[in-house]
Amino acid sequence: MRFPRRQFLQFAGAAAATPMLPRLASALDYPTQPVRIIVPFAPGGGTDIFARLIGQWLQEKLGHPFVVENRAGNATNIGTEVVVKSRPDGYTILVTDNSPSINATLYSNLPFNFIRDTTPIACLSTEPLAIEVNPSVPAKTIPELIAYAKANPGKVNMASPGTGTPNHMSGELFAMMAGIKMTHVPYRGTGPALTDLLGGQVQVMFSSIPASVEYVKTGKLVALAVTTKARSAALPNVPPASDFVPGYEASTWHGAVAPKGTPAEIVAKLNQEINAGLADPKIKARFADLGGTPFIGSAADFGKLIADDTEKWGKVVKLTGAKPD
Repeated sequence: MRFPRRQFLQFAGAAAATPMLPRLASALDYPTQPVRIIVPFAPGGGTDIFARLIGQWLQEKLGHPFVVENRAGNATNIGTEVVVKSRPDGYTILVTDNSPSINATLYSNLPFNFIRDTTPIACLSTEPLAIEVNPSVPAKTIPELIAYAKANPGKVNMASPGTGTPNHMSGELFAMMAGIKMTHVPYRGTGPALTDLLGGQVQVMFSSIPASVEYVKTGKLVALAVTTKARSAALPNVPPASDFVPGYEASTWHGAVAPKGTPAEIVAKLNQEINAGLADPKIKARFADLGGTPFIGSAADFGKLIADDTEKWGKVVKLTGAKPD
């Protein structure tokens, strides 16, 4: 039996579309169960704070829990590997800072390639770090810190959330450009590092502003400078480090990625909802209080940021000669 050409094309089109129906339906229904947000740091740091803020927003808008799971260790590589090896179904996502962009060059034998093995969802924010010292350190300005480090070689210990984190590499770049030496002391996250900075076990930290701003405001820590050329709205009286070390600049971002192969429809849905959250006045105000600037853009925009950042920090790693501890 022969079919008219138009009827044949209708049948053929329907047959071709049929395999896509379950996938499209799953994307439209997503999520139908709790979603894990892997944070590759201990609780209490900037990444953890931003993840919980946006996770709460997604939970309220999409009707299912977005549960933060802290998988700290090895400078975000442990948590990142958990996500890379997860099913690409939208139910495991990673919220991280730009440590993976640094690790791509710093570590030579990672079991994954961050750009190749993840799918960008959305950038949440960009922000400077703050160069902070314990009040017991006799340095209240960047020139005084540089002079103190030169006069006391080996006595300035620099805390960070881990080797290869932007905090670590921002400190290494600063030390190189300022002509000083600081002993790097890595921790398993910003929270533990700040605990020792507050206790005086370490002297300085290039800290996430969201995690430390309240300590600065209450005088428990002293902020000497921010790492970007522009001041931070959260610390308006703190000058840029480049005022004293010409040409110095460093910043960080926080964003969400999924395993490679996650359906584009789910990625688009998450991107749309995250951007809506970043535009919400309450969340914008909270981000500003924490020193973050919301980054509203497409998944492709975030992918370009990751690629550009990987290239930038790759050059810094080679220039400073930084090695994994």
